[in-house]
Amino acid sequence: MINLKKISKWYGDFQVLDDCSTQVEKGEVVVVCGPSGSGKSTLIKCVNGLEPFQQGEITVDGVSVGGKDTNLSQLRSRIGMVFQNFELFPHISVVDNIKLAQLKVLGRSDDEAHKNAMRLLDRVGLADQADKHPAQLSGGQQQRVAIARALAMDPIAMLFDEPTSALDPEMINEVLDVMVELAKDGMTMMVVTHEMGFARRVANRVIFMDEGRIEEDCTREEFFNTTRGERAQIFLSKILEH
Repeated sequence: MINLKKISKWYGDFQVLDDCSTQVEKGEVVVVCGPSGSGKSTLIKCVNGLEPFQQGEITVDGVSVGGKDTNLSQLRSRIGMVFQNFELFPHISVVDNIKLAQLKVLGRSDDEAHKNAMRLLDRVGLADQADKHPAQLSGGQQQRVAIARALAMDPIAMLFDEPTSALDPEMINEVLDVMVELAKDGMTMMVVTHEMGFARRVANRVIFMDEGRIEEDCTREEFFNTTRGERAQIFLSKILEH
């Protein structure tokens, strides 16, 4: 579904990604972790063209992300993206946030878009909040709305960029629970996160990054239960203490 071959990227003279290669099969959940500044958020943003890259090739469902003839807007409409800070439109209601791209990008009727939005709000446990504005919701609720909005586009894959890092601790599980259900339903997912409990529970594979390189790319069981490189061991020992 997602294939990365030898991806390298620079910001000026600083190399942020160094020869990164991996793949995500259909229905697979891959967790990307590593210390701050390791390049994990940049890597996931390259997958749907939000960040350009200078070397290598990325394909999503056979479409080249960096191809000169690729319609990036069309490709992005097929890849759901959930950010740290929700990115909801503050001036319109929750249900209208979920309807908007369906109307503008997919060309659905208002009735069809509304029914789909309400179905997805019910799926994330927020059908009773449909007419509120985002500022009237908690951070966890806003992030669940953001997930519903991404799902409204019928994506072939979902990308999550540290979806719980901006949340208070008591709100984290309500978002992770929705993501666990998505994984159980067979959604293809790449998830940048420090939530190792989530990784233990649903990840098929774990990618560990450091200084722009993929240092580990292995099954969940191998990552948590077998000997890894020194850098990954240090990272895990620190993060699993909390």
